[in-house]
Amino acid sequence: MKILSALWFRNRLLIVAILVIYAVPLDVQAQQTDPAKLKADAQKIVRVIHGDKAKSQAYCQINSLSEQINQAVQEKDGQTADALNRKISDLEKTLGPEYLAFFDTLNNLDQNPKEFRDILPMFDTLNQSCLH
Repeated sequence: MKILSALWFRNRLLIVAILVIYAVPLDVQAQQTDPAKLKADAQKIVRVIHGDKAKSQAYCQINSLSEQINQAVQEKDGQTADALNRKISDLEKTLGPEYLAFFDTLNNLDQNPKEFRDILPMFDTLNQSCLH
């Protein structure tokens, strides 16, 4: 169980890293955000996605595609990584503007690992539902 938990944590960090690399414009400056608001937003997003079958499926597909991007990056296959990233972008639209705004906010933070450790575990229930 600890191995599975460690893999999910690694995958969540990978997803955030991929989003940072591919989704953040270079001219965006980091902003100060209230951690309590981020946590509340994360809880709301998890609740909305978990309660909607189409959004849950899109979320799981994003996780799967993120793993494929990781493989493509390791193989130095930028063309495949770009194509997979475009698929993720389309799927993210299914998850709604709140999801996009939330991860945009996360991407614009100072990348403090503690902030990510406090927020990312909130997505565990979604990640676990992808296993079924």
